[in-house]
Amino acid sequence: MSERTAWDLLVVGGTVWTLEPGSGPVPNGAVAIRDGRIAAVGPSEELLDLTPSTEVLDASGCLVLPGFVNTHAHLAMTLLRGLADDLPLKTWLEEHIWPAERQFMNRETVRLGTRLAAAELLLNGVTTTADMYFFDDEVGDVLAEAGMRGVVAESVIDFPTPRCETVDEMIEKQRELAARFENHPLITPAIAPHAPYTVCAANLVREADLAEELDVPLHIHLSETRWEVEKLLEEKGKSPVAYLAELGVLSERTVAAHCVHVSPEDIEILAELEVGVSHNPVSNLKLASGVAPVPAMLAAGVKVSLGTDGPASNNTLDLLRDAQIAALLHKGVTGDPTVLPARTVLELMTAGGARVLGLDDRIGTLAEGKEADLVCLGANGPAAVPVYDPASHVVYASRSSSVRHVLVRGRTVVRDGALTTIDLDEVRAKVQEIAHRIAG
Repeated sequence: MSERTAWDLLVVGGTVWTLEPGSGPVPNGAVAIRDGRIAAVGPSEELLDLTPSTEVLDASGCLVLPGFVNTHAHLAMTLLRGLADDLPLKTWLEEHIWPAERQFMNRETVRLGTRLAAAELLLNGVTTTADMYFFDDEVGDVLAEAGMRGVVAESVIDFPTPRCETVDEMIEKQRELAARFENHPLITPAIAPHAPYTVCAANLVREADLAEELDVPLHIHLSETRWEVEKLLEEKGKSPVAYLAELGVLSERTVAAHCVHVSPEDIEILAELEVGVSHNPVSNLKLASGVAPVPAMLAAGVKVSLGTDGPASNNTLDLLRDAQIAALLHKGVTGDPTVLPARTVLELMTAGGARVLGLDDRIGTLAEGKEADLVCLGANGPAAVPVYDPASHVVYASRSSSVRHVLVRGRTVVRDGALTTIDLDEVRAKVQEIAHRIAG
């Protein structure tokens, strides 16, 4: 560290946990930020002495952690939150959600729904989200305006979407999305074939080839329900995982959402091909899809992360709440209280999410040189003390109300629990207007 360093911001006074391998919490720590990146991590007193004139953000009483990463969502579906509940996935999609999307989802509503989602995510400490939907150029623009990081993908499906009539048109929109956000500081474009049961083999191969050509992630729903697995076994003679592997769709760039019904052989394929899995426990429970064998996947070396899924099937974007459910769910299912300990779950929602999205060289830990995405969890409510084990406290005791400050690329997007980049009252009012139309 130089004797006098020009930093843009110093986050001071909290218990800083970088989540770098082998690291532990540092009481009264500080994070120095310059040009959107982490310039130094160390004791508050030491860093303050080096730059007494630097802008200071007080994190006293907070746990300072890498920002949370949500690896699977359909953000604009905030507008459909609670529209159709307590239904199996196939009925929910075909009889309720897809018809509502065809009628109400357009460029304007996607923009509004995404802005509401961004507000909810940031207030929950989520600094990075993956999205798979329609009009994802709007999604990327909204996230960038909100100061949030996103991996955004225009969906391909073998029937008309609210945006496109043909697959050729959908693929052209994917190319345009990739060009629009190439080298963007916050937005990573991606490719998104919907699922192996809604996209034919030829189009799945086109999508895999396009992701390779553009060097971007490929986001897909995979093995979400028993119905999907039975359909693929009957029609293709293979599990969905084996089928996609044979087609060349699965690789280290693949983000596979759900993976609930995967066999030991499927898990071997996922590990061998370095596929990233987004575990969505709440959505899977609500739609009665089942429970993904996450402990087995982790034991096999599969890259695993956490996702909320869309707010129409969850029905929130509260990754902290979902992290707690993930930890408890697998203990209950396996009968083993040591399964998915708090430290592991915390890693799934930070460094694990960064790995799955291919962003681990930029985010996921608070390492010097990485981009300054971080969350400060406050210590105001009665459940905030005592803190014997910070990982346990985050996973089992913290809530969205615990979020005090959030920074993305060094920009403070939530300060003292309030958004700095989104007018939430204005967004709420506009959403209510749209909701009256949807409700009929």
